[in-house]
Amino acid sequence: MLASGFTAAPVSQCLFFGVIASSILVSITDTKYLFYIQVVPHLWQYKQAWRLLVWQSCYNNSTELLFAAMSLYHLRIIERLWGSRKFASFLFSLLPPTLLLPPIVTTMLRPLTFGAVNHLPAGPTPLIFALLAQYHAAIPTIYKYRIVTSKSPSTSSSASEEQGPVLSDKFLVYLLAGQLALSSFPGSAIAASVGWMVGVAWRGEWGPGAWGRWRVPGWVVGEKKANTGQGFERLRRRLEGEGSGTGADGRSEGEARRRTLGRGILDQFRGAF
Repeated sequence: MLASGFTAAPVSQCLFFGVIASSILVSITDTKYLFYIQVVPHLWQYKQAWRLLVWQSCYNNSTELLFAAMSLYHLRIIERLWGSRKFASFLFSLLPPTLLLPPIVTTMLRPLTFGAVNHLPAGPTPLIFALLAQYHAAIPTIYKYRIVTSKSPSTSSSASEEQGPVLSDKFLVYLLAGQLALSSFPGSAIAASVGWMVGVAWRGEWGPGAWGRWRVPGWVVGEKKANTGQGFERLRRRLEGEGSGTGADGRSEGEARRRTLGRGILDQFRGAF
């Protein structure tokens, strides 16, 4: 049975509600203009480099927020698959490249497109698409279905043959992410493309040597450091408890096994004499 809500996914829950809360807050305080990036004038003229650090903090419109929140809710399965510590490590390790690469790509494309590419919308779209790359690679397809668009008569029998695209259970997640990527085109598409490529690079370990193996400290996600000696002692007691059942003669199963082994050795020596 699949767990509902954010069960076993506390980091995804914090990210989900954090994005919603920050987006509502900037809307109430009327500070949306501080978070999106325009190469001209924000970076080239005003030299507002601080925007490179805050542009993924929130979304500036409700449409992007809706699609992003629904995507994050579906992608919580990645945290359940990996565990909270690896999931948090993934987010922290991909935060620097997803913060810096989309503005750099937008800056490079602006002169090539004669100023048409100049705007980069606010929001953690690159992180969501980096997660989507992991979802695409790690989560298997459970079922497929066909959307029937027409029927053509079969040549071998009188039954008609259904025609139409075949989709999987993962199609809804891709549809939501696609809407997010096209919501503020072309800036949102650039952010989504860079996020996907960074996610693929992380999974293929194409970056620094320890990029995919680095982990945040356990206390960040609420893990307590276990004592190794106590862990082995607990395991020994558990195994002894499982073998403490009594048999028909009133002896414990562990004792019966030990005595049976000893009797077998004695029988070997008796046979030799």
